[in-house]
Amino acid sequence: MTEKIAIVTGSARGIGAATARRLAADGMAVAVIDLDEAACAGTVKEIADAGGRAIAVGADVSDRAQVDAAVARVASELGAPGVLVNNAGVIRDNLLFKMTDDDWETVMGVHLRGAFLMTRAVQKHMVEQRWGRVVNLSSSSALGNRGQVNYSAAKAGLQGFTKTLAIELGPFGVTANAVAPGFIATDMTAATAERVGVAFDVFAKGASERIPVRRVGQPDDVAHTISFLVSEGAGFVSGQVIYVAGGPLC
Repeated sequence: MTEKIAIVTGSARGIGAATARRLAADGMAVAVIDLDEAACAGTVKEIADAGGRAIAVGADVSDRAQVDAAVARVASELGAPGVLVNNAGVIRDNLLFKMTDDDWETVMGVHLRGAFLMTRAVQKHMVEQRWGRVVNLSSSSALGNRGQVNYSAAKAGLQGFTKTLAIELGPFGVTANAVAPGFIATDMTAATAERVGVAFDVFAKGASERIPVRRVGQPDDVAHTISFLVSEGAGFVSGQVIYVAGGPLC
């Protein structure tokens, strides 16, 4: 199979880093994109040490000029991208009456605007190749979560964005799906524990007791699901939202 070129945003750590490593193990060349290019070095080194090919790219996904420049660089240095994982995200948690305009706009900018800008920039390469895979990171918070009205709205929006991409891009051989993680042990969930004033181990233990498989998720759990969705074998799966949450949520 011709080597596929993948872009994973927000891949300096956490789910993004695990996904970048997994796609490299699947034989893809990977562009590791994050706000700080230097922070991507660890992920790139891990891929290279395992025999893969990767580059680090610094970009603010909510900035159109930076996105366009990043995608152009990837196409120049690695080749035309055929896989895009929109994983970049931030949290600015607070109750509605305490939430600032900046809290709202920052989260919407990174999650929704970022996915829009990245997908618009990459889709032309996919259309030209008549093949492509887009995976957007939603969340179980799309179903609603106290203190996350901005994050929940953005993650729910990504589900609608995904389904529309599947309709528009399907005729060109491009699939679009969303992965919605539940409780995954990352820096972001650690920040949530801190916000509510609970030690992370206690927070995670409490969550695991409510999850049918009786454990919290790990970044690799999400990465494996993304690996399937971007594979050749998943060409008839599009417009879906897959909850990676250890059991039914409702």
